[in-house]
Amino acid sequence: MILLHRYICIVVLMLLAFLPGQGLAGPSIRIKDLVEFDGVRGNDLIGYGLVVGLNGTGDGIRNAPFTEDIMSNILERLGVNITGEQFRPKNVAAVFVTAELPPFARAGTRIDVTVSAIGDAKSLLGGTLIMTPLTAADGEIYAVAQGTVIAGGVSAEGDGASVVQGVPTAGMIPSGARVERELEFDFTQLSSIRLALRNPDFTTAGRIENEINGKYGRVVARMLDSGTVLLDIGATGALSPAHAIGEIENLTVIPEVKARVVVDQRSGTIVMGEDVRINRVAVSQGNLTLRIQEEPVVVQPNPFAAGESIVVPRTSASIDEEPGTGLAELRGGTTLSEVIAGLNALGVSPRDMIDILKSIKAAGALNAEFIVR
Repeated sequence: MILLHRYICIVVLMLLAFLPGQGLAGPSIRIKDLVEFDGVRGNDLIGYGLVVGLNGTGDGIRNAPFTEDIMSNILERLGVNITGEQFRPKNVAAVFVTAELPPFARAGTRIDVTVSAIGDAKSLLGGTLIMTPLTAADGEIYAVAQGTVIAGGVSAEGDGASVVQGVPTAGMIPSGARVERELEFDFTQLSSIRLALRNPDFTTAGRIENEINGKYGRVVARMLDSGTVLLDIGATGALSPAHAIGEIENLTVIPEVKARVVVDQRSGTIVMGEDVRINRVAVSQGNLTLRIQEEPVVVQPNPFAAGESIVVPRTSASIDEEPGTGLAELRGGTTLSEVIAGLNALGVSPRDMIDILKSIKAAGALNAEFIVR
């Protein structure tokens, strides 16, 4: 009898584990995937360079004079005197080179670069980027790029037709730049670190604070606002700020997300969050089409009569109204699936659905943030 009672309890606990709970609204996410650590960030780099070795697909010097200028400067630095010379090569292209300097990058570290044509070059396929300095927002050179460009597409043309696949005027160079200067930032001297939430939310920030304090058993983290949690390095007892981040970045919390409906009018895409709710509302939808057609008629005079041909305008206009959905009732949705089922019951296209959602929001029946892009 005791064994049977224990077996029933185990079965009940297993069933409860599979039931949806109120406190488990979503999956647990690592803190490192929810926040940015103060001081741990990359920096954008940009440079202006020249790609050579193209198979006749480079810039037209007449249309891109800046290509000739940079090519002349490079040749003069190499000791080649081209003063007064006229050259029109088609195997070179002026490009912008962009990259991101990772946090704590040391001298000699290799980083990827992206190369994009800025002239009228048709393709960068097979080209080689010549040594290009990369500068940051402060104007200092932090890396130098050089290497073979891997273009993102291909193009071919003949006398009567051409074909282009992808984007052949842009490409990348994996590990194409070497870091030459390090950022002057002493991370070890920080006494506190701010955790900046990528999606600010008071509930999520509070859960991060509680999770970190629960790990150490004392107050080491404090929520400053919906997007910031302050971590006291000294209170953690860690050897350094790097050790402190390594201890907390893999802690998991359940983030809270605002109810949102995001609409892209160009593509007709609609994305709804899990917490979107619609109050009970009635919707009527139909299409009104106005057609106006011009059919001018030429009237000619009698062959033996003196006169001129005239054009008599004739216009036909019509208005068509589709039956639409009539007045349909959408019941208050308690789950995302019920909301979707209610909207699908109207049987309208995605673009008409966007107009319906706008009207529902204007009526105050859509309990979510409505974002139109």
